[in-house]
Amino acid sequence: MVWSPLGWGRLTGKIRRGQAPKAGRIASGGAVGGPEVDDAYLYTVVDALDTVAAETGKTVPQVALNWLLQRPTVCNVVVGARNEEQLRANLGAVGWSLTAAQVSKLDAASAKTPPYPYWHQMDFDERNPKPVKWK
Repeated sequence: MVWSPLGWGRLTGKIRRGQAPKAGRIASGGAVGGPEVDDAYLYTVVDALDTVAAETGKTVPQVALNWLLQRPTVCNVVVGARNEEQLRANLGAVGWSLTAAQVSKLDAASAKTPPYPYWHQMDFDERNPKPVKWK
């Protein structure tokens, strides 16, 4: 189960490379309390999400949530929608699938070398199954 799947608002598309956050919770430090994330890493991931969103006609948060839900080790996500509109928008993440190429693009953008002992297990599918397609 993934808590705060949009990374304390970081994966909503409101934070962009070279742009100051707009007014609102994010601009006022809304991700405070969440884990620290390197800006360069965040921008790389958001850039990839933005590209895939344009390809699919979906929003950045919908792509991010769909990507997570395709992971074989994720059974559900806990979204923190502030209102009905945001909840309905997040629900648009289900009922469709990213292509294998899109998943690969997002996987590559977000890849980090895991710490020991996990790094040496990454090539074992039985320990790290690949994403599955929605049926």
